[in-house]
Amino acid sequence: QLRLVESGGGLVQPGGSLKLSCAVSGSDSQLQSLSWYRQAPGQRREFVALVDRNDRTIYADSAKGRFTVSQESDKSMVYLQMSSLKPEDTAVYYCKAYRDGHDFWGRGAQVTVSS
Repeated sequence: QLRLVESGGGLVQPGGSLKLSCAVSGSDSQLQSLSWYRQAPGQRREFVALVDRNDRTIYADSAKGRFTVSQESDKSMVYLQMSSLKPEDTAVYYCKAYRDGHDFWGRGAQVTVSS
């Protein structure tokens, strides 16, 4: 069973940067990808970025050029470096692992972009 715990959320000014971390326990060779999603108030949860077990990355259009997803080689941590943040990036950010056809989610970290 995988357990994911996000950290690093907080309040940041527009144009600022923030790095989210997600600790992954129970990871093994069957882990296929780690990804980030976000959910703004009153909105559906949306995909942000993904890194697979071969370090290939995929980004949502809203994240391209501003966000970078990375992981530790042992897949114990996944990161989301965010820069040039905008108020519309305000959301709860969730880490997700995909393994053997199952999704495992963390509880989320709040990111608020406001002056």
